[in-house]
Amino acid sequence: MGDDTTDDDAVGLVSLVGSGPGDPELLTVKARRLLDEADVVLHDKLPGPEILDTIPEAKREDVGKRAGGEWTPQEYTNRRLVELAREGEHVVRLKGGDPFVFGRGGEEMEHLASEGIPFEVVPGITSAVGGPGVAGIPVTHRDHASSVSFVTGHEDPTKAESAVEWDVLAATGGTIVVLMGVGKLPDYTAALREAGMAPDTPVALVERATWPGMQVATGTLDDIVAVRDAEGIEPPAITVIGEVAATRERVLEFLRNRPADETAVTDT
Repeated sequence: MGDDTTDDDAVGLVSLVGSGPGDPELLTVKARRLLDEADVVLHDKLPGPEILDTIPEAKREDVGKRAGGEWTPQEYTNRRLVELAREGEHVVRLKGGDPFVFGRGGEEMEHLASEGIPFEVVPGITSAVGGPGVAGIPVTHRDHASSVSFVTGHEDPTKAESAVEWDVLAATGGTIVVLMGVGKLPDYTAALREAGMAPDTPVALVERATWPGMQVATGTLDDIVAVRDAEGIEPPAITVIGEVAATRERVLEFLRNRPADETAVTDT
C-alpha cells in the first residue's frame, strides 16, 4: 500500500445518518442507536431541536451556520470527517431528512471514499415526503397525481441556465415538491404560471414539519405568495404544488398529526 492509504485497523467509521423530518420518534431504530454509540456527531440545525437536545453537548459539533451567520464551507465538513475518522473515532454525520435528498450526502460519501475512509449510509424519512404527509398531503394519489418531482428552491428560475426546467415540470401533471424554497417562492410560482400551469392549482406550505411550532398554510399558485406573507411562513419549509395539496382540507377535521398546541397550526 502507498503512504496515502488508510489502515482499516486504525481508522474509525463515518455513519451518514438521516434524522427524518424532526420528530425524535421518527428517527429509525438504527439512527437512534448510532447517535448513542458515536464518539462525535457533526450536525447543522436541520435535524431540529428535539433531536439535537437528545445528544450530549460534549460530542456535538455544529457545522451549520457559524457565529456571524456565515455557513461552514462544505470543504471544512469533508476535511473534519476525515480527520476524526483517522483519529479512530466513530463519527455520525447527522442530516435532516434523508442524507441523499438535497443533503450533500453524496458529496460526502465520494470524498470519504477518495480518502480511504470506511462509511455507512443510514437512510431517513425525507421531509419531502414526510413533511407533506403529516400535514395531510400525499405526494401521490391515484385520483390526482401519478408522479412527483423533488426540486431545490435554491435555484434561481430567472437565470439564463437554470438547472431546473420549470416548463417541463409544469407539463408533467404531477406533484412538485420544492425544498428550501420559501425565499424564491415568487420566482418559481411565476415561472410555473408562465409555463402554462393553471393559476388556481392548489399549493401548500409546510413549515417546520413535525417540529414544535409546525405551521401549514394553503392557497393557489396565484395567491400563495400573499398567503406566505400574511401567515409569516419562514424557513425551513416545504412547498407542495399540485392537486394533492387540496387533500388536506378534506381530511383536516380528523387529522391528528398536530402539535399539542392547536394554535401553532395555521391554515388559510
